[in-house]
Amino acid sequence: MSTQELLAKEKIGKLLLKYSVPAIVGMIVNALYNVVDRIFIGNIKGIGSLAIAGVGVTMPITTIILGFAMLVGVGATTTISIKLGQGKKEEASKVIGNAITLAIIISIILTILGLAFGDIILIRFGASAETLYYAKAYINIILLGTIFNMVAFALNNTIRGDGNPKLAAMIMIIGCVTNIILDAVLIFIFNMGIQGAAIATVISQLVTAIIGTLYYIRGKSNLRFYKSSLKLDKKITMKILSIGAAPFAMQIAASFVQIISNNVLKTYGTDLAIGAMATISSVSLMCLMPIFGINQGAQPIIGFNYGAKQEKRAQEAFKLSAKVATIILVIAFIIVQLFPEAIIGIFNKDPKFMDISIKGMRIYLLMLPIVGISITGSNYIQSIGEAKTAMFLSLLRQVILLAPFIIILPRVFNLGLDGVWIAQPVSDILSTTITVFILAKHMKIKEEVSEVLFEEAN
Repeated sequence: MSTQELLAKEKIGKLLLKYSVPAIVGMIVNALYNVVDRIFIGNIKGIGSLAIAGVGVTMPITTIILGFAMLVGVGATTTISIKLGQGKKEEASKVIGNAITLAIIISIILTILGLAFGDIILIRFGASAETLYYAKAYINIILLGTIFNMVAFALNNTIRGDGNPKLAAMIMIIGCVTNIILDAVLIFIFNMGIQGAAIATVISQLVTAIIGTLYYIRGKSNLRFYKSSLKLDKKITMKILSIGAAPFAMQIAASFVQIISNNVLKTYGTDLAIGAMATISSVSLMCLMPIFGINQGAQPIIGFNYGAKQEKRAQEAFKLSAKVATIILVIAFIIVQLFPEAIIGIFNKDPKFMDISIKGMRIYLLMLPIVGISITGSNYIQSIGEAKTAMFLSLLRQVILLAPFIIILPRVFNLGLDGVWIAQPVSDILSTTITVFILAKHMKIKEEVSEVLFEEAN
């Protein structure tokens, strides 16, 4: 049975399992690039807590890079799924080359801007005199490898959309294992410190980019890759960018919040508070990555069936993904609340650092069980091509609600550092409520339209 036939006829549960499990593995592995770096950096003897604070300052930059990678990668994957659902295989093939070209152009621009204005940017992002050195040592190398990062991410996503999710996951695993090995070797054997962690990350991203490129060059892919498709096509480019705008907006929003958060943390806490947020963000990332993996697995199912006018199957895929996401996050919530000392201790065992981080993590991740509905709901809206609504839902949680709360709660309600931690669960409650309302309204309208068309046909 062909990929198109599977997406159209196979049971949604089996499809979601087939596409999501490799995607979940891939997303967790992708998250480990940053998390493993922070673990190794946090355990550098004598400077670990300060070095991890330096990495915390660079988080908005790495988040921006990821945002642009998702703009191209997720936008291209969803476009491929919709084109295949419409029976336009040649146009789907053209998306691959366009995605590669976009990734290269954007990465070059980001690298130049980042290196040219590095000091100014890092200070604005919360660097102190003590952490600026560590932040620069790390991010300058990461910026030089941006092109490998973005090409690897784009190709890995298109390979998944090409109907080969297992290979996409395997490529990410190879990259992650490479990163872990090189982290240990460069940091602890060659004593390269924080720079060793950055070099390890860049090399591992280069490896994944090479493997992804070889997949298409060797002609074993389902969709054909032509050199001519590297020339940007205006319609395809705009489609990629419009669909990828929602996850891009989410990452840029996250970066914006990180900048605000770093500066508020610096005001009400110390450099250790910024390091604590970097650690908490790593834990949050590991909790949420399975959900993003479910989203990636659901994207081609929802996109194809919506494009093929099988809206009930598209909605069924969303509902199942939301249920699974909620179960995963409930389990993650229980683990975080019961074993915070063990989790934070992996990153750094400094007593002051642990005290700040444990309290912050318990509060920050308080509404974890309900977040899955918000994330999968936004993904459903994005996957059916309603980019504007999806963008609003993405911005809602990370900017429209969260950013003001981070500013207001510590100052207006005199909560100090606790206000930063409390801001996230408050935002989660409100954003999930609004997402549910929009989804319910959207699905009700679709059902009413279907009933009218059915009555007219009879």
